[in-house]
This record gives sequence, C-alpha cells and structure tokens, in this order.
Amino acid sequence: MRTGSGQASDPPAAGRQAEPAVSSPFATTGLVAWHRDLAAWLDQLGWLRTLSDWLTAVLVPVRERHQDNLVLELLHGGRWVGHPLHPALSDLPIGLWAGVAVLDATDRDPAPRRGIDAAGVLSAAGILAAGATALTGLNDWIVTNDQDRRVGLFHGLLNTVGLGLQGASLGTRMAGHRNTARALGAASLTVTAAAGYLGGHLVFTKGVMVNRVAWTIGPRRWTRALQEADLPDDSPAAVLAEGRQIMLYRHRGRLYAIDNICSHAGGLLSRGSIADLTVTCPLHGSRFALADGCVRRGPASQPQPVLPTRIRNGWIEVRGSQPAPRRPGNGRTQL
Repeated sequence: MRTGSGQASDPPAAGRQAEPAVSSPFATTGLVAWHRDLAAWLDQLGWLRTLSDWLTAVLVPVRERHQDNLVLELLHGGRWVGHPLHPALSDLPIGLWAGVAVLDATDRDPAPRRGIDAAGVLSAAGILAAGATALTGLNDWIVTNDQDRRVGLFHGLLNTVGLGLQGASLGTRMAGHRNTARALGAASLTVTAAAGYLGGHLVFTKGVMVNRVAWTIGPRRWTRALQEADLPDDSPAAVLAEGRQIMLYRHRGRLYAIDNICSHAGGLLSRGSIADLTVTCPLHGSRFALADGCVRRGPASQPQPVLPTRIRNGWIEVRGSQPAPRRPGNGRTQL
C-alpha cells in the first residue's frame, strides 16, 4: 500500500508521530458488548449444553418421525401464516402480565380479599397464553442449531420460571395474600422480560426464523452459471453467479434454477433429495417446488426465489428476479 492511502494497514508517514485512535468512552467499559458476552457465556455453561444435547436426542427423532403431521407445521405458523407463530403469541403473556403490574400498582384497597379480581383475570389469561406460546416455541426450538439452540433453551427455561412465578402469584392472590401476589407477579414479569430479551437476541442478532433469502435479487443481468454439458438430467448442481448461490436442476430437458440457500435456516438445497420436482432441505426437512419455489412442507414459511434460465452458446445462464435497468438513447432509465 502507498503511504497515506487511508488504508488501515498503512504505517504512519516517516517523521510524523501516529495519532492515538479516538474511540467511544463506552467501548472500554464493555457497555456495547455485554450482550454478545452474555450469549457466549451462556453457550459455555456445561449443564446447559448437557441438557440441550439430551433434549435434542429425545425430541428431534420424534419430530422426524412425525414431520408430515399437519399439526407440527401449524405450530410453526408455516406457509399459511407466512411467518412463525411463536413471536406473535409471546406478546400476549407479556402484555397481560404487564397489565397485572399496572393494576397492582394502582390498587389502593388495603383490605385483603379472597377470590379473583381484575388483575387475577389478566394473570390467568396470561398463563393460558403462555402455554400456547411455550408449545409453539418448543416446536421452533427443535429446528434450531448449535449456539442458537442452547441460548434458546435458556430462553425457554426463563420463561418456564416466569410462568411458575405467575402461577404462584395467581394462587396467592386468590387466597387473599395480595402483597405476596404482587411481589411474585413483579418477579414473574421481570424474569419473562429477561427471557424476551434473549428471544430478541436470537431473532435480531442471530437471524433465527428469519427469511434467509429476503434480500437476494441478483444477478442483475444474464450471467453464465454452468456449461450445459456439465448438467446431466436429474442431478442437482450448486453454482455461484455474481455471489449468489443457486441450485440448477434439469428434468426431461427442462431447466430449473432456485436459490440454493433455504429460506428457513440457510441449509444448502443442492445437498438434499429431489423427488417429483420437489427438493427437500437436508437441514430441517422443508420442501420446495422447483417450478415456482412454493413451500410444500414446513418448517419454512417463505417460498424459495426461482430464477429465469436460458442456454446461450453452450452455457446455462441465469438472471435474478429484477433485471438491471436499461438506458436508451434518451438517457432515461427503463426496466
């Protein structure tokens, strides 16, 4: 590199003292990295790893045996909902139990009463919602991997503790011990909020259950992907076209091109099995139609992008769903 080119690897110019780097005051305190360190610390907990491995060994074979069961796909949300059910359902217990805290904070009646009041109704409704949320969360947890699975397990354990505390709060509330019920309810909401934070980490930091191909649109122009002679019938081929991973497949002379990255969790479709022009992801068993990318079986909820193909001069060429704009003689951009 030339001296003074602005690259990070440049040495300071001769005869000039290097200026100290200016950094944020928060960078040295760890305030901007604690969430990453927390996830790494959780991942190293031996008992959590052991429990995760044990549950995986028990539950994954059960899921694989019943993978075609419609109930399991409905618990994911699947193709009918368009996104996972669990994040939407998780708002219910949090919102209901937050309502309990508000009612408790504004209740000025000092006389203890047996039975269930308005706060107790919200508490009970939240407990019922938490059961449905836990069921969908467990179903989603089975199709995660590695660190995401272990952090997700801790997220579920915290939610279980929060549910237990809320149940105890409801019981003491109905027995007339309102102060104890308020304390247990506040503890329940605190633990549930912590679990919610870990859930947010999984979705927004790690991309769990997020469409992995939502932003893939290229290549913008017809691009050579593979020589025609290198693609026999009924044999998938993984190719790279302008940085996009694509799976090519030919059946009875017809070409199919589909994004090779599974929209559910990033599995490589080219490593999966193909039958009746339907490819099965080897990671979690989602199925997609090669012709239009539609979901034939979950846990995927979003279809796979398909790409136009053509053969030119002995090469298979592909193009993304949005062609590059053309500039005619008048200088205006056209598609």
